[in-house]
Amino acid sequence: MHLVKLTMTKYLLVLFVALGLQITLVAQENSPYSRYGIGDLTPNRNILTRGMGGIAAAYGDRLSINFTNPASLGNLSLTSFEVGGDIDIRTLKSANPVGKYTATNTLISYVALGFPIATSKMKKKEINWGLTFGLRPISRVGYKINNLDRTSIDSLSTTYEGEGGVNQFFIGTGVRIKNFSFGITSGYMFGNKNNSTKIEFLNDTVAYLPSNHYTQTRFGSPFLNAGVQYETVLNKDEVKTGKFAQTLRIGAYLNVQQKLNATQDKIVETFIKDGVGGTYRLDSVYEQKDVSGKIVIPATIGLGVTYNNRHWLIGADFEMTNWSNYRFFNAKDAVQNNWVFRAGAQYYPAKDNTPATKYFNFVRYRAGFYYGPDYIKLSNNRNEFGITAGAGFPLTSLRRVSYNNDFVVLNTAIEYGNRGNIKTDNLKENIMRISFGLSMNASWFFKRKYD
Repeated sequence: MHLVKLTMTKYLLVLFVALGLQITLVAQENSPYSRYGIGDLTPNRNILTRGMGGIAAAYGDRLSINFTNPASLGNLSLTSFEVGGDIDIRTLKSANPVGKYTATNTLISYVALGFPIATSKMKKKEINWGLTFGLRPISRVGYKINNLDRTSIDSLSTTYEGEGGVNQFFIGTGVRIKNFSFGITSGYMFGNKNNSTKIEFLNDTVAYLPSNHYTQTRFGSPFLNAGVQYETVLNKDEVKTGKFAQTLRIGAYLNVQQKLNATQDKIVETFIKDGVGGTYRLDSVYEQKDVSGKIVIPATIGLGVTYNNRHWLIGADFEMTNWSNYRFFNAKDAVQNNWVFRAGAQYYPAKDNTPATKYFNFVRYRAGFYYGPDYIKLSNNRNEFGITAGAGFPLTSLRRVSYNNDFVVLNTAIEYGNRGNIKTDNLKENIMRISFGLSMNASWFFKRKYD
């Protein structure tokens, strides 16, 4: 008798679609930095590695999906369904006028499904093959800035508003041949960016009609990323005696430069307020629809290394992006070439003889940091700096894991960082991000035999 374990996939695919739709429905944060470039970049790592500063170039294991380097998919040995979310707390501070504003948003980080597809013949030749697909945001645009000025005519109120962001549907595959792995990720990158500038003259005697300059941009195109990893065992003699392998892994990835196809609507209009915060168009001054153009998102390259033994995983990454090539309908923006250095570690206390009753010995504890210049360039930015911590809590008992190979982990991470320079730019943004990720692993798609 043959049984195929597929029943759970139907329910998870429904959940996959529902969570994917929520990415475009989350609340918008109020970050002035998201006005520039493609917006405020979201963390493009899974929550497991975010707790270690975001190291990912040389990270890979059999139970989790690495979004950054597709070569790691060659390590997958079980089906993995992953979903992550963030509680994003941002505090803006300004020196003139002195002010402080805090916004809290709950956001979907990613939803993905990965599984091994290597045949038994491939495994005998030490070849493993993994596949994943999913949906995640790349950036978010959400800001509202009000500026009061005095002109030669009257006082002037200018309000800058924006919303939108970039999302990515991805399909990735990775192959591991003995110690060498390589992989590619492709799919479709899409989104929108809507900006408006409302101008109002403030006068008690003369009524000036307020105006609104509104631009709505929609874009989307395929993309391509690639990566490689190589792992070597450091204690080959000890492995033969059954001891845990100490490994050193190096990795690299490339996000190829993209030219997104875009269309843009431009509108200049006068408007009136309705008394409850809304506006109505009074007259159209200028309108142009469906203007074609390109959005160039530059290439990114990353390198990394990890060391792993029975209890410790230690790693570091270095990433560079050539943002000077960024173009928005042939126009440059306030962006700059940037790099980021990441480092982190994970500690796993459990030993071979640790009893299952000591739960916290089976928790994986993580910490790390990152440092580098912001890709948004104002007058005199300070480099971004952030510290991270996290943990992986097993939600499945050890007896059940050994019985049917199912495993569920709750990964958590907390990040604190800052950007901006309140002395030179009159603005500083502190970011506290609390993240939760659920990783569900199982032996799906395998046939079970009963005699």
